[in-house]
Amino acid sequence: MNTFQFPEFSEGTKATLRFKNCQRFRDGPTNDEGWYMGHCRFSRLAPAWGEFYAVSGDSALLSAPSDWVVNADAPNTGLATHYLFYFKDETFECLADDWTLELPANLSLQRTASPPAELSR
Repeated sequence: MNTFQFPEFSEGTKATLRFKNCQRFRDGPTNDEGWYMGHCRFSRLAPAWGEFYAVSGDSALLSAPSDWVVNADAPNTGLATHYLFYFKDETFECLADDWTLELPANLSLQRTASPPAELSR
């Protein structure tokens, strides 16, 4: 957890981000420096690095990378959303029905996690 953005967490706190019915996913090599230099296909569209987005719009950007890992066992429910998350040194994308954030059992929050920002491409 980013303790600079969320001071209610202590340094080293980890959480688990789970995706329901993940149909495909990929880890991209773009880090924050590459994003600021425009090397990410969403660099000019996403408002900020290090955020969690639900991407909508032109599917050409979704299909552009060739390194997707496909989960043939995931049901195609027709509810899938393209999620995009910028980590410090890479990007993560997936097509899934939903997501949840799981915190360690010894933590409680006074507010709930925010849904990802909507990013139209």
